Amino acid sequence: MSRARVARRIAAGAAYGGGGIGLLGAATVGVVLAEVQLAKRNVGNGHVDPPRADGRYGGAFAAAAARPTHAEPVRFAMLGDSTAAGQGVHRARQTPAALLASGLAAVAERPVDLRNVALPGAQSDDLDRQVTLILSDPSWVPDVCVVMIGANDVTHRMPPTRSVRHLSAAVRRLRTAGSEVVVGTCPDLGTVENVYQPLRWLARRVSRQLAAAQTIGVVEQGGRTVSLGDLLGPEFAAHPRELFGPDRYHPSAEGYATAAMAVLPTLCAALGLWPEEERPDVSRREGFLPVARAAARAASEGGTEVTAAMPTGPRGPWALLKRRRRRRIHTPDPSPLPH
Repeated sequence: MSRARVARRIAAGAAYGGGGIGLLGAATVGVVLAEVQLAKRNVGNGHVDPPRADGRYGGAFAAAAARPTHAEPVRFAMLGDSTAAGQGVHRARQTPAALLASGLAAVAERPVDLRNVALPGAQSDDLDRQVTLILSDPSWVPDVCVVMIGANDVTHRMPPTRSVRHLSAAVRRLRTAGSEVVVGTCPDLGTVENVYQPLRWLARRVSRQLAAAQTIGVVEQGGRTVSLGDLLGPEFAAHPRELFGPDRYHPSAEGYATAAMAVLPTLCAALGLWPEEERPDVSRREGFLPVARAAARAASEGGTEVTAAMPTGPRGPWALLKRRRRRRIHTPDPSPLPH
């Protein structure tokens, strides 16, 4: 069965309360469990808390924003797991949330207020708690949110229908509150250096399938997705010492910068801050596709954006698949201002 069809079945099961749809055959479970234990012994086990990066970025724009002719600071929230939290780096400015806040401030020419509620080890069922935290202050509803989630769902064998259901519900709550939402989908766990065959092949297959199903669920709730899978593929495979951190599992500072560069254009586009072409660029293999096909294709190529394009078509909802050009993110302010 094609990845698009499986992803569509998972998303449908999530939407209509279906049972878990397994992505691995029962005959492989014993081998996978044995390989998981081996991988856990070989991958670093550091549990240092990630640095806190909450605060205001783009301080140079603060004085201009205070004038009546300028808008208020952009409110930006980060949710998700250890990748969203910045596990593996030691300075706040190296976390993906800080990199994105700094890049967003530079593009918007406005200060950006960042709140990060991501939790290392979180699975998709923790998103309900995180969304509640973000929306608990009626005076601070985020203009835009970035969610990075999915890796722990794979490693803890959460049924993909349940995983997508929790993510879709979180996106729906944020969109209802008035926030734009960008989701960095499940990374390709087959790129982790000390994951061996056959787990490497299985991990890649399962994580990309989950990423495709996440994309369908998010787009149907009015969010946008950016595929992180292949970013942790050729680039990370070619430079594992540079792009993986000391624990050989989480990205390094350079690895987070690579992921942030891919997410930033979509983050800015969600707020109308990125120049939009009138037509998809065929030379970059952009175009309109049924959402399941767009999701499957995006899962195989990192940095690919999927967003809703039109209400419906002959094969159901359609989506626009874009491959935005990345922009290098400069190092953010070393000392973000507290709220």
